Amino acid sequence: MKGQFPVERFAKMRTPFYYYDTELLRQTLSAICQEASKHEGFVVHYAVKANANPKLLRIIREAGLGADCVSGGEIEASVRAGFPSSKIVYAGVGKSDWEINLGLDNDIFCFNVESIPELQVIDSLAAAKGKVARVAFRLNPNVGAHTHANITTGLAENKFGIAMGQMISVIEQAQQMENIRVVGLHFHIGSQILDMGDFQALCNRINDLQDELQRHRIVLEHINVGGGLGVDYQHPNRVPLPDFKSYFDTYARRLKLRPGQTLHFELGRAVVAQCGSLITRTLYIKEGAVKKFCIVDAGFTDLIRPALYQAYHKIENITSEEPTDTYDVVGPICESTDVFAKQTDLNRCHRGDLIAIRSAGAYGEIMASQYNCRPLPKGYTDDEILMV
Repeated sequence: MKGQFPVERFAKMRTPFYYYDTELLRQTLSAICQEASKHEGFVVHYAVKANANPKLLRIIREAGLGADCVSGGEIEASVRAGFPSSKIVYAGVGKSDWEINLGLDNDIFCFNVESIPELQVIDSLAAAKGKVARVAFRLNPNVGAHTHANITTGLAENKFGIAMGQMISVIEQAQQMENIRVVGLHFHIGSQILDMGDFQALCNRINDLQDELQRHRIVLEHINVGGGLGVDYQHPNRVPLPDFKSYFDTYARRLKLRPGQTLHFELGRAVVAQCGSLITRTLYIKEGAVKKFCIVDAGFTDLIRPALYQAYHKIENITSEEPTDTYDVVGPICESTDVFAKQTDLNRCHRGDLIAIRSAGAYGEIMASQYNCRPLPKGYTDDEILMV
């Protein structure tokens, strides 16, 4: 065992694979529940798109969180993991008919609706089943977030949500539909947000919108502010838990809820990122003309975030205790973008050394592909590793 990793057991296993520290996951969930419970009416859902590993989903469900889904497949995964239908919400800008019918058949808590045409389809499909669909309208608040451009979702130029100027008209149309029940508003401004000022700006915008609704004598039961809370990718050992206290306190102080309203959150990355590491094996050390390359058997097919977002992940050689050397850590994929890190310091690497790419529990295993005909990486919990 080196640090938190059972290296001797890893050495027997085929790499690459994902390793999940379920003790840290449970600590994270406990912190979420403890901080959220301090505020009346706060309800937390887990954003399944971050990681749908069934073993992790069961642990998250056991902690009492609901499920935030963005596809029919995620609804199915949530149901299999035991999430009550009454705690499943379904968002997404392009819901197909079979996915909507799946939600109706399971009597999920709410559809987060993103357009008038979508609302009309849900009304029609619900009528065919003799059901009433609960909906919340996802509004685009035109609030920027201090994060990567590819993961902002709350600007007017983004594809998500209904324009604020259409809010009253859309709600009034929905209230005339016999098979629709409007229960709330939904927002989400982006991901990997560490500046609480971004969430404060969202609160201010929601307060203004609620005032406008009240002038039209419209009061809704639920407000859903999405997720977006980031994690510390630089220091996963020193800061394993996100700042849930500041996150929930920001909404408690800044958002003016109406009497009886509940406030829903959809945390994903903040729940699972730090508990997961991608474990890979060094294939070769290659001396280039100007660089030294540590070539590993994992590639962007296993963890695409560095190639897609230029995302940083802390990388550790968990086998070697030798002095550090500087490497570009690269994978075997036949693409120049298959790079995990450039000019990074690692304990001196040799063929066969095990490398841990940290904070990979969110958008790692779930975004894996089979490009180059590579097999999908498997995910193992710490309990499973101990049985190897």
